[in-house]
Amino acid sequence: MWLAAAAPSLARRLLFLGPPPPPLLLRLLSRSSRRRRRRLHSLGLAAMPEKRPFERLPADVSPINYSLCLKPDLLDFTFEGKLEAAAQVRQATNQIVMNCADIDIITASYAPEGDEEIHATGFNYQNEDEKVTLSFPSTLQTGTGTLKIDFVGELNDKMKGFYRSKYTTPSGEVRYAAVTQFEATDARRAFPCWDEPAIKATFDISLVVPKDRVALSNMNVIDRKPYPDDENVVEVKFARTPVMSTYLVAFVVGEYDFVETRSKDGVCVRVYTPVGKAEQGKFALEVAAKTLPFYKDYFNVPYPLPKIDLIAIADFAAGKCLCLFYEGAMENWGLVTYRETALLIDPKNSCSSSRQWVALVVGHELAHQWFGNLVTMEWWTHLWLNEGFASWIEYLCVDHCFPEYDIWTQFVSADYTRAQELDALDNSHPIEVSVGHPAEVDEIFDAISYSKGASVIRMLHDYIGDKDFKKGMNMYLTKFQQKNAATEDLWESLENASGKPIAAVMNTWTKQMGFPLIYVEAEQVEDDRLLRLSQRKFCASGPYVGEDCPQWMVPITISTSEDPNHAKLKILMDKPEMNVVLKNVKPDQWVKLNLGTVGFYRTQYSSAMLESLLPGIRDLSLPPVDRLGLQNDLFSLARAGIISTVEVLKVMEAFVNEPNYTVWSDLSCNLGILSTLLSHTDFYEEIQEFVKDVFSPIGERLGWDPKPGEGHLDALLRGLVLGKLGKAGHKATLEEARRRFKDHVEGKQILSADLRSPVYLTVLKHGDGTTLDIMLKLHKQADMQEEKNRIERVLGATLSPELIQKVLTFALSEEVRPQDTVSVIGGVAGGSKHGRKAAWKFIKDNWEELYNRYQGGFLISRLIKLSVEGFAVDKMAGEVKAFFESHPAPSAERTIQQCCENILLNAAWLKRDAESIHQYLLQRKASPPTA
Repeated sequence: MWLAAAAPSLARRLLFLGPPPPPLLLRLLSRSSRRRRRRLHSLGLAAMPEKRPFERLPADVSPINYSLCLKPDLLDFTFEGKLEAAAQVRQATNQIVMNCADIDIITASYAPEGDEEIHATGFNYQNEDEKVTLSFPSTLQTGTGTLKIDFVGELNDKMKGFYRSKYTTPSGEVRYAAVTQFEATDARRAFPCWDEPAIKATFDISLVVPKDRVALSNMNVIDRKPYPDDENVVEVKFARTPVMSTYLVAFVVGEYDFVETRSKDGVCVRVYTPVGKAEQGKFALEVAAKTLPFYKDYFNVPYPLPKIDLIAIADFAAGKCLCLFYEGAMENWGLVTYRETALLIDPKNSCSSSRQWVALVVGHELAHQWFGNLVTMEWWTHLWLNEGFASWIEYLCVDHCFPEYDIWTQFVSADYTRAQELDALDNSHPIEVSVGHPAEVDEIFDAISYSKGASVIRMLHDYIGDKDFKKGMNMYLTKFQQKNAATEDLWESLENASGKPIAAVMNTWTKQMGFPLIYVEAEQVEDDRLLRLSQRKFCASGPYVGEDCPQWMVPITISTSEDPNHAKLKILMDKPEMNVVLKNVKPDQWVKLNLGTVGFYRTQYSSAMLESLLPGIRDLSLPPVDRLGLQNDLFSLARAGIISTVEVLKVMEAFVNEPNYTVWSDLSCNLGILSTLLSHTDFYEEIQEFVKDVFSPIGERLGWDPKPGEGHLDALLRGLVLGKLGKAGHKATLEEARRRFKDHVEGKQILSADLRSPVYLTVLKHGDGTTLDIMLKLHKQADMQEEKNRIERVLGATLSPELIQKVLTFALSEEVRPQDTVSVIGGVAGGSKHGRKAAWKFIKDNWEELYNRYQGGFLISRLIKLSVEGFAVDKMAGEVKAFFESHPAPSAERTIQQCCENILLNAAWLKRDAESIHQYLLQRKASPPTA
């Protein structure tokens, strides 16, 4: 039954009881939810605009092999190209349609095999569709032939296509490398091609480059010879590639050092670094050398190329969203490009989180060498499978290489819960999105593609079991190697391997957006426990009110306090409601759904069930990942208005004995969201007092300095807790941070890498103009990009309006790499209420420059999200919407819709709970709780 909130127990006040409410009560409960939805519709935020029509390339001519020679000019930022493509004319035609963007074709001809060359008489560029039509004076008959094209292009500064990357030599000279970033649709900016993932071919690549530069491509070098016209130039020829898609082609020309090894399977592994920094490539080299054999064994398919190069690129913008960070890399076959911070580790100056991040990103990109490169999605509609799978298996790989990281618990905080936040919005999207025009591709590089994709694959792996999952993966990769596949092909392979209804189950997760909230109540029946389960779509705006509620086939695991780490029962919930009997469960034992927080759903317990679970937080009898999941579910129910935020604050206080880093990380993140919300009130300082009360005990236990026997997770926890206490103004933490910062700046005692972020953040938050000037000086002096980024991310903590403006101006200066500007502006927006307003004004004032930098890429969406999502006033949603109506950003349309929805949700949350939160915080102040 469903009871009002006046019932006496904490748990009863927290949650409604039992199955979904009767229609009348549901209408009462969801009135505010409907009001919020009407508000969304009135602002035009509930539906995406219509997409313009798009046609894929005609199939009458297709490539067999590209013989491509490029000659970049690193001074004038141009390049010359010669293409000789072996092609198949499948249907007689007098024109060839290819993709082409920002390239000028000089001459083009086609020579049928054994016949005379036919010169093209016209090049018709369709710039909007990024196509060119080559017209010929006579019909090209069916059969094979050679298409020759001479062309020129620009080494652009947009971080896509064939572009220039600025770096500084050890002597301080500014120079440029020529590098590539082709995913999703930018190979066409480097050479005319059939730039669609299903149009595969082999590639013979040659680069004409200065002889003192390193030249790299997907394959190994097979020839290097002097260039006839210039003694300072050489022509580097690479071996022929396997059949592959254009978006995976890569070439790099620049100055690099490298470290190398061979994997136990005999593959040559190299990590290329900036000159003088080869030592910083050793950690990634170690990870890559362990990872290749792991994947080979897991897939039971050998790595198909003779070498793998991992290279750090100075200006790199493959900012595919993965939680709070960029993915920071691109999986080009045999030549994986990385942001410096995603590859380089300085043994003395890199923090623990950076090492972990490098391990994850290396694991992710090397997984793609099989899943994505060997077998490629047929079209961008199936992008989620490519990225979701790699985002899941990177954790499996890191868990294999570094079991001490407890990485699967971190997955829940980093990917699973973040995906649920986004997927609860009305403006979410299904995992599998039908993609037409290439501009739409950028919109689905988000937490749904990556993190929800990874989460449902994790759930699927658990449902199938590792043995059958590996068997199905091998069947899939073997059947489709060097070909293209769709999502359904993987389901078929896994279904054949496991005998379970994989397609039926997974279609409910990939083809409809959202996820369920599972309501559960229990009844003791003699020695057994009867559970009544029901499912309903979980919405960020409150109870679902639609007529036809979506349904999911939900793999559910159930554990008890008798054995908290193992499932007592596993079921597939394939209907709206079902009853389950747990045999031999004593009345005093708790029962929990979703062991390990693996199923992609939220759980709402009856009062009695929840009350029995809460002591498991204090005494740690609930496993860490289950403590995390329980807290995160409650917080999300409060954000949605289903329970009171005050009651969640009371649950948070139960974490006083918590030792686990990831549980604290998730708790910290949720308190950060609440702090941002309450920055719109006049009692912001009271929530900071609450933060200090929650984090002080663990801060005192940890102290500032590592103790004997501590490891990776202790270092992460110390940095997290000290940063949280310092930002909140905890007096002892602030004093010690200032002392250590002074010693660091004066060179008396250099801060350990793990303490720098929390110390920098603390002194800036409570500092003045002198503090900011010192930080900017440290930034200028930093040799490592990791240190520069560490400083850039905390600059926004400063509170003075004048200093905030100085930071924003700095963000667009030459001192900050273009791809890092977004982090600086986002840091300002997240630093304070004034910072948020200043950052939004700065974006509007500098929109033209920012859009020109990032248009069509992933960074523009990130910039918008970081800058506006913290607002909590209804009118701001209208202002944001109006600005982007007059300043369109097509690749960020969905992000803009989501941000506006979140602003309205924040406003509703504030109106609903602000007063009760304030009263609770005042009561705590008057009579502090005892531990």
